[in-house]
Amino acid sequence: MQPPLQAQGAMAIVAAILTVPCSAGRRPKRSSQPRGCGSGSLSVRASSGANTVTLLDYGAGNVRSVRNAIRHLGFGIRDVESPEDILAAERLVFPGVGAFGSAMDVLNSTGMADALREYIQRDRPFLGICLGLQLLFDSSEENGPVSGLGVIPGVVRRFDSSNGLIVPHIGWNALQITKDTPLLHGADGQHVYFVHSYHVLPSDANRDWISSICNYGDSFISSISMGNVQAVQFHPEKSGATGLSILKNFLSPISSGTKVPTRRKTSKLAKRVIACLDVRSNDKGDLVVTKGDQYNVRDHTSSKEVRNLGKPVDLASQYYIDGADEVSFLNITGFRDFPLGDLPMLEVLRCASEKVFVPLTVGGGIRDFTDANGRSYSSLEVASEYFRSGADKISIGSDAVYAAEAFLQTGVKTGKSSLEQISRVYGNQAVVVSIDPRRVYVKSQEDVPFKTVKVSTKGPSGEEYAWYQCTVNGGRDNRPIGAYELAKAVEELGAGEILLNCIDCDGQGCGFDIDLVKMVSDAVTIPVIASSGAGAVQHFSEVFEKTNASAALAAGIFHRKEVPILAVKEHLVNAGVEVRL
Repeated sequence: MQPPLQAQGAMAIVAAILTVPCSAGRRPKRSSQPRGCGSGSLSVRASSGANTVTLLDYGAGNVRSVRNAIRHLGFGIRDVESPEDILAAERLVFPGVGAFGSAMDVLNSTGMADALREYIQRDRPFLGICLGLQLLFDSSEENGPVSGLGVIPGVVRRFDSSNGLIVPHIGWNALQITKDTPLLHGADGQHVYFVHSYHVLPSDANRDWISSICNYGDSFISSISMGNVQAVQFHPEKSGATGLSILKNFLSPISSGTKVPTRRKTSKLAKRVIACLDVRSNDKGDLVVTKGDQYNVRDHTSSKEVRNLGKPVDLASQYYIDGADEVSFLNITGFRDFPLGDLPMLEVLRCASEKVFVPLTVGGGIRDFTDANGRSYSSLEVASEYFRSGADKISIGSDAVYAAEAFLQTGVKTGKSSLEQISRVYGNQAVVVSIDPRRVYVKSQEDVPFKTVKVSTKGPSGEEYAWYQCTVNGGRDNRPIGAYELAKAVEELGAGEILLNCIDCDGQGCGFDIDLVKMVSDAVTIPVIASSGAGAVQHFSEVFEKTNASAALAAGIFHRKEVPILAVKEHLVNAGVEVRL
């Protein structure tokens, strides 16, 4: 007997990277439900009917978010386990995730590719998401050329970053509807969430299929529609109320979808405002959200207790309601512990993904492990468990520093680092590298072999220059590498985004380190998230106006309700910065 499709897919993809057995392909039991997340299972094996949708999950990446969005809208899910399940589907959702070639390998080896072609040729209700759109085209240049399903004429190509375009295309961009289709009712000019490095350009051969375009460097195809066949490049399950409305339009085409609030029309990629939750156990063993002062999370009072600013799922849910564009969880003791044994943190992810319909990032402890019994676990297995639990992106810290140091010393990409493995399997858009540097003042640029910057504020002895020394293990240990050098190296190794912290600014409320953010965001062609130091709405407009940062992250000012997320967004609009409202 063959294993279920999800397990086949994950095992095939992971096997392409690893030469040792890995549990990343194990299919989670659909009947399991985290405690405290509500009743019922995450999906149900239901007979075909008006309230059931068939889901093609081939095991690569976070499909839990799609499941949760479908269930949130009141529908059950039937999983595809054979080609016959595709042909029998009343409505089929295909949320493709990962690399084009790996996905086609799975579809071809399981007989799903031919079943998909036949299903679509029959004009049956179909919704492809992200890679689920790209696979409909003739071929892709990603690690190729690789042949696709060949339903629509066109070639999937990488965005051209040679002229400074930031790739991957990550964030909230505006839809420009070109064809009247019920699927996109009410979505014209609204921001939806994209995360991809490859795209398809409009042409005379595929023009009749196109229902909307989006501009990023060039105008690319953001959705297609022909009869009952629909597909979108963006992620409706991560696009807030607008995305849920689009999903509802597909699931219940006779309804008007969920109500989308009236908003001003938008035209370009928005700057993102991200809420960050530092999560750890307090002294009583409870998992709490805390916040550090230059990475020290204990109160300055005599009790020295871990600061408790709230419960992780409750805060994440509130930030989604308040308008956060993403929510980031950082397991700040993950570097000490075995993350696959951290069941409370995995449960936080599962529960949050049922309530939060914007992207979730999780970091902390993503590296190779050997447990007390001598069993080895790869970083890819750890990341896979995070993805299955609801993460859309994972953040790597210390392990990326060591990988970058080795790469800079040898000039060789081994393919064995966690960064390389995870980005190859799940795509670089799913991998964030978190950089934790500390400012080191120098009198001259020639004093150190690292990139220095002329600082806006002189050092304690009148120094005019500084370099930013990277740290590991939660800022405890310094490393002989600068933030500039690390950022360049991890981009080369496959990072899709950089979370740029600054230990000196953390918890100070005096603004982001503009010198640092500008230096790094000017040096790389992947998105940079500015972090550490936000204390007022003006700090957000300052970092967007003076640097090439794609997003800005804050924690304490949101947790303590000093500055509401909506106030940040409204200030940015008044300052002429494009944001999602």
